Amino acid sequence: MTEVALVDYGAGNLVSIQHALERAGATVRQASRPADLVSADVVVVPGVGASGPAMARLGRQGLDRAITDAVSDGAWYFGVCLGLQLLFERSEEDGAEMLGLLAGSVERVPDAPRLPHIGWNSLERLREHPLLDGVADGAPAYFVHSFVGVPDDRSTVIAETEHGGRFPSIVAAGRVMGIQCHPERSGIDGLRILTNLVRLVAPDSPAPER
Repeated sequence: MTEVALVDYGAGNLVSIQHALERAGATVRQASRPADLVSADVVVVPGVGASGPAMARLGRQGLDRAITDAVSDGAWYFGVCLGLQLLFERSEEDGAEMLGLLAGSVERVPDAPRLPHIGWNSLERLREHPLLDGVADGAPAYFVHSFVGVPDDRSTVIAETEHGGRFPSIVAAGRVMGIQCHPERSGIDGLRILTNLVRLVAPDSPAPER
């Protein structure tokens, strides 16, 4: 069974995403110290709020280095909302230096009619990826955010969403993935994405091509 380390660094309620991951078939343990990440198949980083305070909390707990070490050692990374943003290098929100698992930055949602962007919106598929197996193009998802991750390599964007301007809503590069919406609050399509994640990161599953 897929082993999930759900990172607990005080940046959000973990209960709903833990329950959703368990419904998707994973064994989940909350991880608040580096040792909790050992042997995990996938490190799931949730969260809401700003990049700088989040990175400070991760640093105080020794989790920033532990996460990058786990990924270097072969674990998958799946970021949700703020967790997607943290996988990039830097944030224009507050100048934070982040995990640097993907080249790129975090920027304000472009041309937004209002911020934060709260509510249901569409995931518009740009390319095929196992995370989206069985999920229709334009599937609805629930968002709460004002900033977005912008990768330097556009080929890592597998879905976009429009809120005034367009922004990356799902990114993936090998074993590093992130989703800007909250799949645990996105109904059947969100659960499907988490189920696809659990199957994809199972120990006997090969990493997809970028």
